[in-house]
Amino acid sequence: MRRALAAGSVALVVASSLAACGMSTSAVRTVAFEQELRIPELAPSTLENGVRTFELTARAGETAFPGRDTATGTWGFDDDFLGPTLRAKRGETVAFEIDNTLDENTSVHWHGMHLPAEMDGGPHQEIEPGQTWRPTWTVDQPAASLWYHPHPHGATEEHVYRGLAGMFLLDDDASAAADLPADYGVDDLPLIVQDRQFDDDDQFELSADGSEPGTLGDTIMVNGTVGAYQQVTTDRVRLRLLNGSTARTYAFAFPDREMTLVATGGGLIDAPVDLERIRLAPGERAEIVVPFEPGETVRLRSESVDLGGILIPATAGGNDDFDVLEFRAADELAPTPDPSWPRSVHADHDAVAEADAVNTREFVLNTRQINGERMDMSRTDEVVRVGDTEIWEVRSTQAIPHSFHIHDVQFRVLTIDEEDPPPELAGRKDTIYLEPNRRYRLLMRFEDYADPEMPYMYHCHMLLHEDEGMMGQFVVIEPGQEDAVGLPEDHAHAVD
Repeated sequence: MRRALAAGSVALVVASSLAACGMSTSAVRTVAFEQELRIPELAPSTLENGVRTFELTARAGETAFPGRDTATGTWGFDDDFLGPTLRAKRGETVAFEIDNTLDENTSVHWHGMHLPAEMDGGPHQEIEPGQTWRPTWTVDQPAASLWYHPHPHGATEEHVYRGLAGMFLLDDDASAAADLPADYGVDDLPLIVQDRQFDDDDQFELSADGSEPGTLGDTIMVNGTVGAYQQVTTDRVRLRLLNGSTARTYAFAFPDREMTLVATGGGLIDAPVDLERIRLAPGERAEIVVPFEPGETVRLRSESVDLGGILIPATAGGNDDFDVLEFRAADELAPTPDPSWPRSVHADHDAVAEADAVNTREFVLNTRQINGERMDMSRTDEVVRVGDTEIWEVRSTQAIPHSFHIHDVQFRVLTIDEEDPPPELAGRKDTIYLEPNRRYRLLMRFEDYADPEMPYMYHCHMLLHEDEGMMGQFVVIEPGQEDAVGLPEDHAHAVD
């Protein structure tokens, strides 16, 4: 898949160069919005004795994208491209039967989920071809819009780019009682926003030119639909936005109205926040509620985005300005209440206080390294103790985009360069865009799931950077397990 730039990619570079010189242009293709938005199906499951069981199959297929002469080779879960939406409630035990019918190892990482390390689906739980992985855990975290995607060591970018991804929605008491649009696929929409580049044979292309922060495609798709439109039948619609791209950062906005932020990646925020736009780096999510008027047609856009002093914003996609999705409102719209939600009965348990922090760690991202080290599957980089609250100070010292993701925990942003974070960063998160040369202080608690031999990951979610070494490992231990810290010799590949 990784090849030299084809003719279409040369046009992308030329457009970016023009933008770098201050000329108004976009490297993203203009398309007609003529395809009805595909809504991923809710995955079927069985519920028996309190255990909700899902089945997923990673498989290869073909997808016919509009404007292409030839079908594109794609991968998906239970489909030719992308996967179904998983859904579970807090307190449920979930179990999976995941079959790998591909001809190479893959994995399924539950991005944003709090769970045991051996169930995390990272590079230590790769599924070999023809084999089945059977993870199980009990959901114990607030309602949130999470997602799942592969995490094989050194190949995550390609597997996600081919199409292995889907959303995982969690519900709880607060979300069930909320005044929020909640009719899945009607006024509650999952939106997996991705970009792709095609070669001359209409196949996905990951360029090999060394551009930062990775391949920026000239074709935008939502839930795998290029040029998508969605019919609107209510006066408010809830959009569960996921940046599922491997490198591109978006600044989502509507041209003539504010949107109301109701949740960040880790769940509902304390109170609604009205915003003109919201920036999401790869792996980040946000839930927004958008008002509509009868009979109107309006588009969700990604505007040119402030990447934080990047030296050449065009080559990182910062100057791109393009439409993402068209909404077509009916002549009559059903009324919906103003967004609101109750305080969860778990809120006190979930709260994390800075005064409880017992340790501060520093992480510096630069040249495919974190703290001067590239990823080593045989090395444990950090050891934390179960029950501890910690502050992680994270910064990028490069003038290129990075986004930082921590497995297992949700964190709160305490400060950015000693200042309070903006309102859109005030909720629970597991991934955050790092503006260069700024210090982000992140507060988190490692509640349970001690295992001195099975690590979690922390890494840049620009997936090319992750694959090339910008990742580290940490284990969670009980007091007294220090001498037991190690790693499984076979890296615990998941098999039957």
